[in-house]
Order: sequence, then structure tokens, then C-alpha cells
Amino acid sequence: MAKQKVSNAFVAASWIALGAGMIGFITGLARAEMELNEKGYYFTILLYGLFAVVSVQKAVRDKMENIKVTDIYYGLCWFATLSSIVLLVIGLWNATILPSEKGFYAFAFLLALFGAIAVQKNTRDNMMEN
Repeated sequence: MAKQKVSNAFVAASWIALGAGMIGFITGLARAEMELNEKGYYFTILLYGLFAVVSVQKAVRDKMENIKVTDIYYGLCWFATLSSIVLLVIGLWNATILPSEKGFYAFAFLLALFGAIAVQKNTRDNMMEN
């Protein structure tokens, strides 16, 4: 079965989603009136989440393509992904910021995670074509 090429439009949309989510989240942090340690917490959660979703996408794809993935690594990928989301929710739940700001951070975070998954998928698909 021949693999279908990833469209340039989807590649561009994926990068735009990743960039918009990351830049929006980081810009919000830079402009926020919160302590530096709070900003560091949210920034670290963003980086942790991005790494986790790329790892889980790779592990899931490897399993689909019958590439050996240990159960411990597969489980850790999912744990890291879910824990990054839970840590963001806990941080936002306890934050003393406006509900609209909480929503902004939540959606920017989710957009960045989606973009990272899509960019990883596209990168892998394009590597498989060559």
C-alpha cells in the first residue's frame, strides 16, 4: 500500500498551531503579573508537555509499525503527557488570575500540544517517503 504524501497545507497548519500555541502561551507569561517562580512553573509545564506528546506520538506510531517499544517507556510517555495536563490544571485552579486568563493559558497549552503532535506526525510521515 502506497503512503499518501502529507499535504503542504497540513504541514503549514501544524507548524502554525504549534507556533501560535507556544508563542501565545509564552507571551502571556512574559506579560503576566505573577512571580518569576510562577512563570517558571508554567514554562516548565509547557516544555514538559511538548516533550511528552512528541514522545507518546512516537511510541504509538512505533507500536503501530511493529517497532519494539518497551511497556515501561510506553507507559512513561502516557504518564508524562497526562501528568503535564494535570499539573497545568492544578496550577491554573490555584492561580490568582482572572478566569479569562486561565482559559487563555489552557487553550494555548492544548493548541501547542496538538501542534507538536501534528508536526511530529508530519515529520515522521515525510521521512518514511524518502
